[in-house]
Amino acid sequence: RPQAEEPPQLMRTRSDVGVRRRGSSRTPSEQRRIRRHRFSINGHFYNHKTSVFTPAYGSVTNVRINSTMTTPQVLKLLLNKFKVPSHPTQPNPTQPIPRSDDPMTSAGAFAVAEKQKLRASDYPLIARILQGPCEQVSKVFLMEKDQVEEVTYDVAQYIKFEMPVLRSFIQKLEEEEDREVKKLMRRYSILRLMIEQRLEEISEGPTAM
Repeated sequence: RPQAEEPPQLMRTRSDVGVRRRGSSRTPSEQRRIRRHRFSINGHFYNHKTSVFTPAYGSVTNVRINSTMTTPQVLKLLLNKFKVPSHPTQPNPTQPIPRSDDPMTSAGAFAVAEKQKLRASDYPLIARILQGPCEQVSKVFLMEKDQVEEVTYDVAQYIKFEMPVLRSFIQKLEEEEDREVKKLMRRYSILRLMIEQRLEEISEGPTAM
């Protein structure tokens, strides 16, 4: 008699769905410490133990300031918001304290490419209000101190021109300079001739007894 086929049997395995890993419980103080030391700024992860976060160029942020706050005070707020240490050797990047040797500084850029460094005694909010509300006219940037090169208005008004136009400006300025030099030389030549003639008249005059 043929034997009845036994139904196939599969070895039972532990379902992955049934596996539940219990996380390690943390005390409230540890949870607060983790939240304080881990940040996500503009989508970038920052960990105070492993890295120093540097915002991307052109990153925009807002801070609440008033007209009595000076440049170092505004810098402190900006660096604290971006979690950037105000000094490379500072141990706590979340508490930046701008100093006289602080490597960061503020600079204002204007529509004509003029760039002015805000001094420690300046009031950034007042300086910004004086330029008007349009951001296309004036902006305030947070920059490294050794990279800030002030550009005066006299220089900034020529930056937008092409090199051939700038060369023509230089040529016209040189021609004008030559004309002024020749004019001064003629004027002093006439004065010298007049002085020499007067000296000759005095020397040829009657001698006093």
